[in-house]
Order: sequence, then C-alpha cells, then structure tokens
Amino acid sequence: MLHRASAPSAARPLVALFTAGYLAPYLLPTVVGRLDAHLPLSPAQAGLIGSALLLGSAAAGFALASRIARHGPRPAARLGLLLAVAGYGTAAATPLLPLVVAGAVAGGFGSGAATAVAASGIAGQRDPHRSSALGLLSVSATAGALHLTLPHLGGGHGLPFAAIAVVAAAAWPATRHLGGPSSAAVPGARPGRLPYPRAGMVLAGALMLWSLAQNALWGVSGRIGAQQAGLSEVTLGVVFAAALGAGLLGVTAASALGARLGRAVPIGVGTALIACCVALSSSARGLGSFAAGEILWNALYPVVLSYAIGLAAALDPRGRWAVLAGSASSLGVACGPVTGSLLAESAGFPGMGLVLGGLLLAVAGPMTAVALHAGGRPLTAGSVRRRGGAPAAVLAAGAGAPSGAVPRVGAAELEVAEIRLRRLPRRVLLGAPAPRRSRDRAGARDRAGVQGVS
Repeated sequence: MLHRASAPSAARPLVALFTAGYLAPYLLPTVVGRLDAHLPLSPAQAGLIGSALLLGSAAAGFALASRIARHGPRPAARLGLLLAVAGYGTAAATPLLPLVVAGAVAGGFGSGAATAVAASGIAGQRDPHRSSALGLLSVSATAGALHLTLPHLGGGHGLPFAAIAVVAAAAWPATRHLGGPSSAAVPGARPGRLPYPRAGMVLAGALMLWSLAQNALWGVSGRIGAQQAGLSEVTLGVVFAAALGAGLLGVTAASALGARLGRAVPIGVGTALIACCVALSSSARGLGSFAAGEILWNALYPVVLSYAIGLAAALDPRGRWAVLAGSASSLGVACGPVTGSLLAESAGFPGMGLVLGGLLLAVAGPMTAVALHAGGRPLTAGSVRRRGGAPAAVLAAGAGAPSGAVPRVGAAELEVAEIRLRRLPRRVLLGAPAPRRSRDRAGARDRAGVQGVS
C-alpha cells in the first residue's frame, strides 16, 4: 500500500490509473460515432458496443471490490492495464466486427480494473476528495485534448481505441509505486464487514441512476447538436472541447473549495443545477443555447462527481464502497446511451430532457441524505468524539495542529483503557520530623505516583 506520509507523491500513481480507467467513458461519443460511420453498423448497434464496453468496466469493479485489499493493488492494476492495451489495441487494428466487439469488452474490463484500484487507493488517502478531484482534472484535460486532435488525424474507427490504449500503456510505470494489500493501512479494520451498509447501498443505487441520466444525454448530445441545433461536426468538436475545458475549471474550483461547504450542499445543489442544464441542452435550437447547456452541465458534472466519490470513500477507508459505487456508476453509464436513444425516439429530445431532469431531481434527495447522515459524521478518536463530535474534530483539524495530532476522518476509534493505581502507604511520625533519607524516599514515591496518574 502507498505510504500516507507522502500524500502528494502517493496520489500521482492513483491519478494516472484514474485517468487510464476513466478515459473510455469520456470518449464514448467519439467511439460510438466512429463505429457508426466507418463500420457496417446502425446507430443502435454502435451504441450497444459502447454499452458492452462500459458493462465490462462495471463487471471489473464488482469482481475486484473485495480482492484488491486481499491480493494488493499492483497485480490488479497491471492486469487491468494489460487488458486495456491488448483489448483496445485489437479493436483499433482490425475491421472485423467480432474482434472489435471482443476487444472493446476486454478493454472495458481492463479500464474498470484500473479504475477500481485507483478508487480503492484514493479512499485510503488523507484527503480523498482532493485526490479524486486531481484524477478528474487529469482525465478531463486528456479527453479535451483528444476531442480537439482526433478530428484532424483522419477517419477510421480505430483512432479513439488506439488513443485509449496509448494512455493505458503510459500509466504502466505508475504501478511500480503500488504496494501490498490496502487493509494493512487501516489498523483494526474488519476485512469481512462493510460499514454503513444502508447508506452505501442507497448511495450506489442513486449514483447508478445519476450516471444513467448524465450519459443518456451525453450519448445523444452529438445528435441533438447536429439534427436539432444544426451544427457541423467541427463545431460540435469545439463545443465538446469547450465543455470539457469548463469541466477543468469546475474541478479546479472544487479542489480549491475542499470541504468548506461539506458534501451535502455541492451534491444536492449541484445535481439540481445539472437537471436544469440537461433540460436546456436537450431543448436547444441553436448554437447559443446548446453550447450554454453543454458547457454549464460539464462544468458542474465533475464537481458533483468528485464529492460523490469522496463520500463513497469516506464510508469505508479500505475503499470497498468507493469501488462498488464506482461500478454502479459505470453500470449507469453503460445503460445511458440506450436509455437516451429510446427516450429520444419516443418523446423527442425536449421530452427526453424533461424525463432525465426529473430523474436527477429525484436522486438528489437520497444522495444528499447520505451525505448528511454518514459523510458528515467523522469516526475520530474517543476524546474528540465524546467532547464535541464533528464540530470539535473540524475545529481541531483546522486550528493549525500538526497532521499527527488529530486522527484522520474515517480512522478506527481508539480504545480507552482503564489504569488502576495502587495507593502507596505513608508513615507519619507524630511529634518528631522524619529522617532526611525517609523524607527523600517518600517524596520519590509521591512523584512516581503523580507521574503514573498523568
């Protein structure tokens, strides 16, 4: 496991793995669009291949949630990166449809493994929200650069797959800094029991629906811009790149804001604002409204996601809830494009936006409730918890105390041991002072007793 003493250096390999794992969902519109344009596939079939890729990613998270702590992060990370390079490389190198599908699914499983290792490690950091914000910042910058450069590198379905494979290969050196089982970093943790089971299940389910609504719109955003707003492919690329750039600004603001507002306010208010952006973007009839909706939406999306990842990490310092919630989010991402296509065909783009906006408003309440119930209640040492609870812990941590003086939020509570003191006999001679040697020995015993009490 990574050493907590060097948090910035320990976060670098996790950010690299996070970028390699999350890049495929960020490039999903380009991947699906290229499959539709350059292979004998209908839009629905191309969307099913994208969904199969994301289902493989979700399956990896569910399969590895309890095994990373047991076998260590390095083997799982290297296996995931190897599968990502091999799978995406195969899908990029061949026009044969069965090999493209198999490579996409294998690459998706590899991306999910890398994401699971990154989520588990981020949960063990002193500041999981900052580490997740750095990961989202990195993947947003990488995806934005690729959205700008890929249209100028020629056609073909293989370029997006090849780009994801190259990023996965570039993250391989970071695995040298990953160590043994992560359970060793949490003394006293119970390996077979998940803390906050109800809150974790509610968060995972709400995050699945939250991601489904987001990616239902993201999967058809290109069609909305081209068919309803009348934009060209180059203009759409510029709008998507600007939206991802706004995401960079949003993640930077979230990282600077930190925990000043807690987690409930960014998650609840941010999700409500995203619902409004979804309705605006889906009903756009021109460049202005479409660009405004996409840019504002993508600026808020990574902010709320970073706080949601931090909330899942706070539920379990070993990272199991972070992995499970991330896998549930990947499951929602996988079902998003199909859901968006079905809603767009049945209710039109504006009707789809209203349905998705209502779904986001419905899940904002449970996510906020989990943040209030579990995310704001630190499991600190007994002295801090019994003498003021969360406010005392926050004040103690923010008063300039050294990092080792205040236990980290999520740490195991310290046990209180009672020490019994034996009263030492004291001899008093009435009418005559005690000899000097006797007084010295009595004073030494009294001092020893005082030190034992303190």
